[in-house]
Amino acid sequence: MNGGRRTGVRALLRSQSITLVVIVVAGTVLLGLASGGDLFSPVGIRTFFQFLAVPILIGLAQMITVAVGQLNLAVGAIGGVAAALAAVLMADVGVPPLLGALVPLAVGLLAGLANGWLVVLTRINGFIVTLATMTILLGAQYALVGTRTVSAANWEPLAAVGRATVVGVPVIFLAAVAVAVVVALAFRYTRSGRRLLASGDNPEAARLLGISNDRSVVLAHAASGLLCGVAALVSLAALPGVNQSVGGDWLLPSFAAPIIGGVSLTGGTVAVLGTVLAATVVRLVDTARAEFQLAPAWVNFVIGAVVLGTVALDRVRQVRAERRRGAERAQDARTPETVEASR
Repeated sequence: MNGGRRTGVRALLRSQSITLVVIVVAGTVLLGLASGGDLFSPVGIRTFFQFLAVPILIGLAQMITVAVGQLNLAVGAIGGVAAALAAVLMADVGVPPLLGALVPLAVGLLAGLANGWLVVLTRINGFIVTLATMTILLGAQYALVGTRTVSAANWEPLAAVGRATVVGVPVIFLAAVAVAVVVALAFRYTRSGRRLLASGDNPEAARLLGISNDRSVVLAHAASGLLCGVAALVSLAALPGVNQSVGGDWLLPSFAAPIIGGVSLTGGTVAVLGTVLAATVVRLVDTARAEFQLAPAWVNFVIGAVVLGTVALDRVRQVRAERRRGAERAQDARTPETVEASR
């Protein structure tokens, strides 16, 4: 019993989430000291968490597609066109803000469904399909807003939600955390969530068990698109306006959060807590850039390097695990019972 407990404790201490918690705590303390305590002021806390909501949501959106062995390069484009269409409808057409809030969700869901169906119907890799749809959606976003910025004054009720706080913590951040909880529960307790993981882990075995891999791919892309729509809605609430730049910097953080959080690119795994913590690390890097007045390119460099290192370490672990399993199979083949049977 005690040995099992010690093994569980050691596994917990070696987990990716514990490492990320340590990084988040250490990074927060260091940045707080470097800012002279400004990071811990009410304004600093509100600003930090307000702009953490989108990285969490897009990280979860990417995580869901990676779970089934897919990639979604259109994360930013879906969010950008969803926010742009909602902004134009509310500003130019006069759609009420409460109804306009549904537009990003509908656009995200439809775009995700389109990505999933295109992958299934064409049998083309999701990387290529979402690359193509990304280009199309970026063109649509520019067609909608051009070079102008649509002011958030056109949807003041939504902007008020973006400014609202609960004991100093932004409501939109709490909403992002609630979405993360729903995603975690869906993968852990629902049949659809387990089927997504089965399809991502071993499509052939899933097929033999009666699971439709095509349905899993469509569902994963639809859920990913819906979360991109939620991120677009959060952007509408948090930003002073919407223009063609919305969503333009989402792609790298969307991959960084799940990969750094411990999700395998080969599919079959999710790490909701790790993804949320990794999104927080990305936000800390961005905060450090602003604090030390570094060029924005440094953020991409640091995040890209961390992602590359994480992928490389994950590959090393996979190779070691495969070698260990191979050695165990070879050892089993040389047991006395096996040798005697071969005679």
